[in-house]
Amino acid sequence: MPHFRFEQPVQQLDKQKGGYYYLKVDASYVNQYEKKRATRLICTIDGKVSYACGLNHYGDGNYFIILATRNFKKLGKNTGDLVSFEISEDPNPLGVEIPEVLQVLLDQDSQAKATYDSMTDGRKRTLIYTIKPVKDIDRQVQKILSFLEEHRMKKRSS
Repeated sequence: MPHFRFEQPVQQLDKQKGGYYYLKVDASYVNQYEKKRATRLICTIDGKVSYACGLNHYGDGNYFIILATRNFKKLGKNTGDLVSFEISEDPNPLGVEIPEVLQVLLDQDSQAKATYDSMTDGRKRTLIYTIKPVKDIDRQVQKILSFLEEHRMKKRSS
């Protein structure tokens, strides 16, 4: 599993492009990962902040990693300040833990599991992020089933 270390200034995209703080990663490094751009990563900055992330197209053939404002503030840095950061492949290919309610549902409902398994990792993460803030278990199950049904309907129509 490739592991890379870099040192570069934190940059910020134009407001029209989202205004995100970011760290640039050259395509030559990304292409060393088996899944290339689809690789989920763990990024550790200055040994202080570590988080799961993905790669975004920069527009020139290279990529960038978004640095959330909350993480940027933890670093106590300003735009343009130099940081050291490391990237390595996330051992969890999904990049996020599966909530217990979803796992139990998938273990008990073979149709739901088949639909879930047919989804891209990105759609799986979207489902997880959709149900995470919901505290009521019955409401979580409703959201999961609705999401999976919507996915089944889209697959049929395409």
